[in-house]
Parts: sequence; C-alpha cells; structure tokens
Amino acid sequence: MTDIVNPSDIAVALKYDGQHAPTITAKGSGNLAQEIIDLAIANDIPLDNNPELVKILSSIPLGEEIPEALYIAVAEVIAFAYILSDKVPENFTNK
Repeated sequence: MTDIVNPSDIAVALKYDGQHAPTITAKGSGNLAQEIIDLAIANDIPLDNNPELVKILSSIPLGEEIPEALYIAVAEVIAFAYILSDKVPENFTNK
C-alpha cells in the first residue's frame, strides 16, 4: 500500500441515483485525477474540494457503495452539488 502524500492530487467521482447509497464511479491520482476533474468540468458536474474525504473515498473499490459511516459527509457534498446546479431532488417537498 502506498501512502498518498498530497491528497489534492486525488479525484473521486460518485454516482447517486436517489434510491441507493452513492457509488464510486471513477477515482485516480496524478494525471488520471486531472482527467476526471476535466471531464467533470466539461460536463458541468459540480466539484467539491475536500481532500480528507477524497482520501477516504479513494480507498473504496470502484463500483462499491460508500459505507454508512460516510453518509452524512457525502450527503453534504451531494446537497452542495444540488445547490450549485440549482436543482432539487425528485419528490422533494419543502415543509
């Protein structure tokens, strides 16, 4: 196992369908991380910079759901993405 010295050189992409826990859809470091970021920017996908969370998420295998212990932290990222995109989740009601 290699220790990652600079977590800012890591990127992780998540997919959330609103029904299941978010899954890891892409991850990488160095040039691959930059490609993931560039692809997100090109497709207007909001980015969040949280090096500690990215480092933890990068340890999860591709295609796997995030563990329950990370639900709140990832929910904050998803909420941030919704706000930036000026979207609301399907079936959302503001009471």
